[in-house]
Amino acid sequence: MSTDPVGRFLTALDPDHRKAISAKPREEQERLAAAWERELEEDTELDSLDELSPAAAEAEAARRVLEGGTG
Repeated sequence: MSTDPVGRFLTALDPDHRKAISAKPREEQERLAAAWERELEEDTELDSLDELSPAAAEAEAARRVLEGGTG
């Protein structure tokens, strides 16, 4: 598993979004990855999901960041 936040964020995305985000400038990828990490840290609902499935919690946080423009 990658320790790079951008790499982890890209892994959490579905293939179509992964391709689209990978094409963006590195600065934008880093901004989105930081928003994704904040979403994972701050959302208590994701804490519960993380206990059941860490990958599902990461994917849900990634979806929220992309849909909500968090960050």
